[in-house]
Amino acid sequence: MSGDTPTSAPLERVDRERWRAVRGVLTDIDDTLTRDGAIEPAARAALQRLRAAGLPALAITGRPMGWSEPFVRDGTLDAIVAENGAVALFREGGALRIEYAQDEATRRANAGPLQAAAARVLREVPGATISPDSVGRATDIAIDHSEFVHLDEAAIARVVAIMRAEGLHVTVSSIHINGWLGEHTKLTGARWIVRRLFGADLDAEIGRWVYVGDSTNDQEMFAHFPLSVGVANLMRFAARLTVWPAYLTRGERGAGFAEVADALLAARG
Repeated sequence: MSGDTPTSAPLERVDRERWRAVRGVLTDIDDTLTRDGAIEPAARAALQRLRAAGLPALAITGRPMGWSEPFVRDGTLDAIVAENGAVALFREGGALRIEYAQDEATRRANAGPLQAAAARVLREVPGATISPDSVGRATDIAIDHSEFVHLDEAAIARVVAIMRAEGLHVTVSSIHINGWLGEHTKLTGARWIVRRLFGADLDAEIGRWVYVGDSTNDQEMFAHFPLSVGVANLMRFAARLTVWPAYLTRGERGAGFAEVADALLAARG
């Protein structure tokens, strides 16, 4: 069902036995854990509670490798798959490890077409700007539409059309329009990190993972995970959603994520 009529149930309808089966949490970052680019205290505390209980929290985000690195180094998150499935960051043997979905030759070959697409966007869409975090990007381009500047719906649509005309895959998050070359997505990134860290087939145990998100670029994940959750600020994008999460929290952003963590931990207690 599409449009602005949510098909999600309230989070409290998840039964206790279903929570008990959960092995870990996969989550978006921007506007799911954060507000204005910073992880909210409620989300940070919830992540700490999950870790203390032995439940991994793995982020799958459109943010770049460079931006993501400090959150893995300081232990805020157990791992991050950045750039929409292209770069995995995690700790191994006490050290930060970074791995790529594409080899170096492919990344190098893609750099020119990506920059050409970005240049075309900047030429043809008034007000379009490269996202400030782009210095840390290794595999994609990002246009800011809501973090530090504002693009209206028509401008966003024009950016998307140009990127697609240039042969890029495109998603629109709550803050950026991301474009990349390659077949990776948030879902392939989730499969990769679960296999890499736990030697597990995510699809074979899909009911044992919960996914939490907040925007239109989470729809592939909402569709795939039976236990998918949208934080309440997802309703900002109601008119643009074609796939709803199975459940919605009452709270927005970090408070909503904390609801998920608390329900999961209460069932195990």
